[in-house]
Amino acid sequence: MAKNPNGKSTPEKRSESLNGAMIFFLIGCVAEAYLFMVRRYYVNGTIEQVLAWDEYLKYFALAGAALLAAGAVWVFLWKKQGKKLTGPWCAMGVGAFLALSGLLMRHYVETGAAFLSVILPVVMVLALLWSFYDRECSVSLSLMSLSLVVMWACRRKLPDVNTRTLVIIGAVVYVALLAGVAWLVKKEKLTPVLSADADPLLIYAACGLSALGVLCALVNTTVAYYAMWCLAVVIFAMAVYYTVKML
Repeated sequence: MAKNPNGKSTPEKRSESLNGAMIFFLIGCVAEAYLFMVRRYYVNGTIEQVLAWDEYLKYFALAGAALLAAGAVWVFLWKKQGKKLTGPWCAMGVGAFLALSGLLMRHYVETGAAFLSVILPVVMVLALLWSFYDRECSVSLSLMSLSLVVMWACRRKLPDVNTRTLVIIGAVVYVALLAGVAWLVKKEKLTPVLSADADPLLIYAACGLSALGVLCALVNTTVAYYAMWCLAVVIFAMAVYYTVKML
């Protein structure tokens, strides 16, 4: 698969990728520990602990929103100066996580905790993918990983009559978004993300498999379960193949 020339040697690029991956991994581990504490003291805690953590989460959400805004300004200022944006992007990510987790936990409690427990490892894996792999490979794996989350949501919430209609609408909208991504790739509208010589077939295949998996997940929970496993196997095989290819 073609690489984007950037004037740096392979060892230097791998070192930078490894450093970035380690930063994301450590931040993810801290976030997982934070979610564990929230589940322990807010979801499954005593009434006193729940009341106390309800206040904590409110302040965490406000602090996260402030950090997200500050990180956005930081990105804007440093981008104009041509500096590396690792620090600002990390600040924005931490701020977004605190704000989103605070809102979800306080409004949806156990469901919010379950959703974050699923999405956080996915984000950690995707961060590693974007650190090491070519852009078209990273985009494809990201789309399929996000589709796994959508399929998981379908499997969990489709049997509930109160959320069934909303889940179906959301799944259809997501499939439409996948079609939109494929169309943008065909029209070469994603050049800021993909390299000029990127192979579009990989992204087309990812969009097609993702759309098929989501539609299968709408049939029933059993079909959704096996469809999730099939897509997970494809993701794992693809990740292994490109990891070995890079070595």
